[in-house]
Amino acid sequence: MSNAPLTIGALAAHTRCSVPTIRYYEQIGLLPNPGRAANGHRYYSRRDLTRLGFIKRCRDFGFPIEQVRVLAQLFEDGDRACREVRDQAQLHLDAVRAKLADMRQLEASLELMVGSCDATCSAGPTRDCCILTDLTTL
Repeated sequence: MSNAPLTIGALAAHTRCSVPTIRYYEQIGLLPNPGRAANGHRYYSRRDLTRLGFIKRCRDFGFPIEQVRVLAQLFEDGDRACREVRDQAQLHLDAVRAKLADMRQLEASLELMVGSCDATCSAGPTRDCCILTDLTTL
């Protein structure tokens, strides 16, 4: 790959990130505003490509925007302690585990609802459906 500047379309293609997403990342300050040519087109550097690739991978792993911002700062400042990056990853891992526990509870509740319906009312009219009754109970 050459060192020639990239258009927003080329940047999107290289990173498999949509053009609106790239613009959004610029708007919220995750990506610096690009240079512009005389014709007004945006042009991106290899550094922008690397940073966007990093941001995309963080998002692929489900890191929220504010944690991506912290990680991107740590990425740019290579002299900070690796432990800071590890701590951010641990925070996210803890959040993922909590969501998984919530999803397991949800799965168990849905399994009970479906099983109850199969056993009591699935052959009848919706007015007698225990799932609908359960869903109306606060």
